[in-house]
Amino acid sequence: QRKNPFSSDDRLAAKPAHTHRGDPTYGRPPEGSRTEQRGKDAHSHVGKEVEELCLIIRRTGKVGEDGHVSVTFGQLFETYVTISNKVVGILLRARKHGLVHFEGEMLWQGKDDDVVITLL
Repeated sequence: QRKNPFSSDDRLAAKPAHTHRGDPTYGRPPEGSRTEQRGKDAHSHVGKEVEELCLIIRRTGKVGEDGHVSVTFGQLFETYVTISNKVVGILLRARKHGLVHFEGEMLWQGKDDDVVITLL
C-alpha cells in the first residue's frame, strides 16, 4: 500500500519502509504503540513476580554460614505453586538477573526437589 499511488492511508506514509539489524529500532514495536505498551506492562508484571519469588525465598529459607538465604526447590515449589504456576520460569528469570543461584539448566518437580536455590 505504501507504493500504491491511489492509497490515501497517511499511517502507511509515516512509517519507515524497513529496518535493518544495525538500526536501534530493529525488532521493536513503534514508539507509542499499543504493542510497545503491552510489552512494557508484561515486563513490569514479570519483574513483580521475580520480586515476590525472592521475598518468598527469604521468608521460607534458612540463612547459611555465608549469610545467604537458601531453600530447596521442592520446598519452594510447594510454597510458590499456590501463588503462581510459573515457578521454574520465574526462577530462570531471577537467575538471569543475578538474584538467585542454583545448579543445572532446568529444574523438574520431583527429580530436582533437593536442589538448593540460594538468594543472592
